[in-house]
Parts: sequence; C-alpha cells; structure tokens
Amino acid sequence: MTDNAPEPVFEAPWHAQVFALTVHLNESGLFAWPDWAERFGAGLKARGLERELDGGEDYFLVWLEVLESFLAELGQAAPDEVERVRADWEAAYLTTPHGEPVVLKGGVRA
Repeated sequence: MTDNAPEPVFEAPWHAQVFALTVHLNESGLFAWPDWAERFGAGLKARGLERELDGGEDYFLVWLEVLESFLAELGQAAPDEVERVRADWEAAYLTTPHGEPVVLKGGVRA
C-alpha cells in the first residue's frame, strides 16, 4: 500500500502559525503585502549572506524576526513586551506536564 498523501507544506506547526498570523494582519489592514514582502526580502538577503537558508527553520526564524520588527515599527508590539511574552511562554511550557495544555499567565491558552 502506498501513501499518496502530500508532503506537509510547513516543517513545524509554528511555521504555519506565524505565516497565518502575517496573512491575517495583512488582510485586516495593518500593513500592505508589498511593504511586508520588501522587508522580508531584505531580511532573507541579509541572513542569506551569512549562511544558506533552506526554506525551513532558518526561513521562518527570519520571518518571525522581520514580523516582530515590523510590528514594533508600526507601534503594535514593543520589543520589551515581545520579550516578556516570550519569557512567559518559555516558563509556561517548561513547567507544563507533557500532554497538558500550556496556559500563560492570566489564563491565556497557547
């Protein structure tokens, strides 16, 4: 029996999530796609000069970095707030028993 299922488009769930979030922010009018594409392209070019990007983890790490800086530029996500949420997320998932939902401070489920 052969498996004819297509290969997953994203290597990791967070890749799909950050992609979907970016599309949502664009569709909600926060920024124009050409502005995003210009910034992301510059980010890829800058990182590509350091090492070859494979379209997987490296690609989406650049995606996230560019999205965070773009949101900061737009006044939507201050870097210190982004870092606080990242630290809260790390603390929550490191202390959550395996198989249980991760809950951030304030009861926000991730």
